[in-house]
Amino acid sequence: MWRCTRGVTKTIPAVFALPTGFGAFLAVGTVVAALGGRIPGTAVLIACAIVTVVLAVAAEPLAALPLAALGWLTVAGFSRPPYSQLQLTGSLTGTAAITLAITAVTGVCLGAGMRWQLGRFTLVDMGSRAYLAGGIGSRRLLAALLLGAAGLPAITWALAADRPHLDLADDLLIYLVAVVVITVVGGFWPAVAAAIAASLLLNWYFTEPLHTFTIQQPRNLLALLLFVTVAVAVSSVVHLAARRAVQAARSRQEAASLLALAQTVLGGDDSPAAILAHLTGTHGGQAELIERAGGRWVRVAASEVAAGEPLEAAARIDVRPDLTLRVTGQRASATRALLAGYAAQAAAALDRERLRTQAAQAEVLAEGNRIRTALLAAVSHDLRTPLASIKASVSSLRQGDVDWSPEDEASLLATIEQNADRLDDLIGNLLDMSRLHTGSLQPLLRPVAVEEVAPAALLGLDRGSRLELHVPETLPLVRADPGLLERVLANLFSNALRHSPAAQPPELRAHVLDGVGAVALEVVDHGHGVADGDKERIFEPFVRIDRQAAGVGLGLAVAKGFAEGMGGAIAALDTAGGGLTIRITLPAAALDQPALEAGT
Repeated sequence: MWRCTRGVTKTIPAVFALPTGFGAFLAVGTVVAALGGRIPGTAVLIACAIVTVVLAVAAEPLAALPLAALGWLTVAGFSRPPYSQLQLTGSLTGTAAITLAITAVTGVCLGAGMRWQLGRFTLVDMGSRAYLAGGIGSRRLLAALLLGAAGLPAITWALAADRPHLDLADDLLIYLVAVVVITVVGGFWPAVAAAIAASLLLNWYFTEPLHTFTIQQPRNLLALLLFVTVAVAVSSVVHLAARRAVQAARSRQEAASLLALAQTVLGGDDSPAAILAHLTGTHGGQAELIERAGGRWVRVAASEVAAGEPLEAAARIDVRPDLTLRVTGQRASATRALLAGYAAQAAAALDRERLRTQAAQAEVLAEGNRIRTALLAAVSHDLRTPLASIKASVSSLRQGDVDWSPEDEASLLATIEQNADRLDDLIGNLLDMSRLHTGSLQPLLRPVAVEEVAPAALLGLDRGSRLELHVPETLPLVRADPGLLERVLANLFSNALRHSPAAQPPELRAHVLDGVGAVALEVVDHGHGVADGDKERIFEPFVRIDRQAAGVGLGLAVAKGFAEGMGGAIAALDTAGGGLTIRITLPAAALDQPALEAGT
């Protein structure tokens, strides 16, 4: 479990601090012994106190007690001649014990205070004490303590029984092997406890005088000090190796988790909720992304299990001043770096999601503006032009002071009729496009004969008799809405008649597409054709490739919308010899299957 607290700055781990302290105390003793009495015991105590307080301030708190104990042993052994002989009696020895204990506590308090003042709000692991044990679980810690409690007495009993055949060096090596074994099983702190216990056992059972903590021979005291120093140093190395292995395994897990997250994001599922769901699905617990808006924190995304009430007693991982990830209940595999990575990815996904929404809204607004601009242009020109012609013709006919000939009246009436038809077509296309944009198009599909709908589509078209119909009698019925199909063909016929020269009339060709169960209706003109880059654009609303052509560019757009609404497809092709062919593909009614794309 994680919580956010006033964090501490980095401390020197005990695996480094204790060997350093033991080496410093050994150096103090060596210098004192070398100077042969020229350094008083008080100076030795001051030197040991300085080493203790400096390392207690810089190291983690649990290292202070072993440092104070070894400093006291240094003062007891080197405060007065004979040097290197452990002397547990005397006023300075008692004073040293009190002084070094107070020094160690003071150093721990000073270090904690300094780190409190210099620390920042950080994420602290409140779960298993993996940091203290270097990634070793509580079971292995307990096993190491039991091994030390049972193994060290057993070794002592065996060595005491065989004392005449072994010297102190042999005993030291055997105990050192036991300490290393305990380190491998339980890590650093059980090894420190085992090293201290072994040194006491060696002192009590194997150094003269026996069964006392007094050491008469300087070499024996030096041997014990070196034993503790070497044991702690070897334990530190073994502990660091085990910890590096744990960290490597954790790094592999983090890399695998981040790789899976990257695959999720690259796969397109990059919403904040999906990232939080991946976090909780991989590492358990609950997660939510909250944002500060309007002076209060608002949830913007959450994992599925946290979709209800806001999370209580959750850790906070700040992404930005106004955006925070809150998590709770994650397993130990969810490290600080990993959670920070998830928080950054969730924030980026939130930004991308909002950018997509804004882009979609901008696109809708731009499309609306484009349509409004085109409609305005249509009203200002394509609607007003026929209206002006109609009004001028009607006004002319109503002039009582002018005697119009029958031919003039017929010409004016024809102008009125032609422009009225033009207005009718234009308004019909505008209404049809409105139906397509609002989604209100609901075709009534049924079997339809093309040879019946095509002639009806020619009615009302100028020079409609010029268009040639080539519809085989064996052509199957198509599944379509008769009214919509007539409208589609009328728009295509009008476009073909407008662009085909008089010497080459447009055509309607109908045939069955082999193997696909569909019918192709091809409206062929022999005009200038359309460039390949414009063959898709001509079906867009208000697009006119030929700027001098009449209309507002809705005929082909309406044809495309109606054809696709009936389950068909439409495509622009080149006409052999020049011109444009519009192919409509509709499903044959007998097979009753969806139409395929044109040309398939």
